[in-house]
Amino acid sequence: METSRSDDPLVSSGTACDLVTVPTRQGLEAVDILRRGAGDAVGPVLHDDGHDTLAFLVPPGTAAAWDVPGSTCTETDGGVLREVGLAPEPPVEGSDWLLPPGEADLATDPAVLQRALGEAARLIEAADSCR
Repeated sequence: METSRSDDPLVSSGTACDLVTVPTRQGLEAVDILRRGAGDAVGPVLHDDGHDTLAFLVPPGTAAAWDVPGSTCTETDGGVLREVGLAPEPPVEGSDWLLPPGEADLATDPAVLQRALGEAARLIEAADSCR
């Protein structure tokens, strides 16, 4: 049975959000770091199987100041969230929800995400240097 997410204020309002896109390996490490932290620090996350990336939903305006090497942050018009409210399918063709809306916070805090991505990059570098 499909359910509407109209009770989610971010979805029902079609509020704009930005998307921070990172390589899958770094993104998965960051999700793990964020989920181990205090509270629910991670918002919805898309996994793009075809391009090996993860995309974190972050508050609108994040793209204007985002400067994290190895990642990109793009603005959206809120269409991503409106589409989520209409169907449980991921809003981007060829992607899947790693953490769907409703099971996560409304958006990931950009400062918290930046720290988690930095920690993830350091962990990956350390692991790779041990090979």
